[in-house]
Amino acid sequence: MRASPDCSRFCPEAHIGATGHQMKTCYGFKCMIKDRPHEWQPGNLNDILVPVQAFHQKNMFEDEIKHDQRFDFTRVPAVLELCHHAGADIPDEILYKSEQISDTLKTNNQQSALILPDELRYIGQRTLDAWEYLRLGVTKLLLVYPSKVCKHCSEVHIGQSGHKARMCGVFKFEGWKGMHKWNKAGVDDLVPQKIVWHRRPHDPPVLVDGGRDYYGHAPAVIELCMQVGAIVPPKYHCMMKTHGLAPPVR
Repeated sequence: MRASPDCSRFCPEAHIGATGHQMKTCYGFKCMIKDRPHEWQPGNLNDILVPVQAFHQKNMFEDEIKHDQRFDFTRVPAVLELCHHAGADIPDEILYKSEQISDTLKTNNQQSALILPDELRYIGQRTLDAWEYLRLGVTKLLLVYPSKVCKHCSEVHIGQSGHKARMCGVFKFEGWKGMHKWNKAGVDDLVPQKIVWHRRPHDPPVLVDGGRDYYGHAPAVIELCMQVGAIVPPKYHCMMKTHGLAPPVR
């Protein structure tokens, strides 16, 4: 079984495994249809590590970004912007060219490489440990360096107060002319977990719609690493329903 991501064609859902599940959780193109089966296609890095961008400022004490200044500031990964404010020395080729790196990885994902099982398990464990270390570090930095997230969309801003760019895309609030309503950001806003369905050993080979109340979940990174042999931290066992009942056979 290959541990590779699949992503739905018409919604953001992802699945880690040889074939996508059969649960009717797709809401269709432009959310026009509910409870329909997914149409799966090969996934890539951004389907597992969801990119979160933020405006880049030289320091956190600069003036607020006005709406007509939104094109004067570069968009960079929010985690890198947070680390920049914390004093990290980030090379320009990483800070400003993260999208190019992501595009390169997308291309490389299409080319399968033969990796020995032991090496694959080692890579999976290191990736899982790095993921946990990243989230712990971001959690600590957010205690010191203020960050904001929009209440109605996923826009993130690193700084004392949110920017004034009218970019909120929630149409039912268009009376606000696209103004964001800022709340305090958490680690999940900067490093989204991207929850996917988890298949346990006693579940059927392909998850079906009738068993959705029995199946567990896991962050996509954790699920991917687990399928190549990494040891999952106990804090995820409840979410994964590790010892839960299997769905009844019909």
